[in-house]
Amino acid sequence: MKAKEIRELSVEELEVKLTDLKKDLFNLRLQNATNQLDNPTRIAEVKRDIARVNTILREHQLTEKA
Repeated sequence: MKAKEIRELSVEELEVKLTDLKKDLFNLRLQNATNQLDNPTRIAEVKRDIARVNTILREHQLTEKA
């Protein structure tokens, strides 16, 4: 997911997206631990997406305070 796409979402949608990404990461780690994960690079992609969403959420918080 691109940062441009994430910036178009509202704060509520971002929080829902963050929750979904964290669930995905948990499931991927579980699959990795049981050797059922087909694509291990997916873990890194989800982590980056989580970081992007957190960054955009923080930007929204800072613009509200200003």
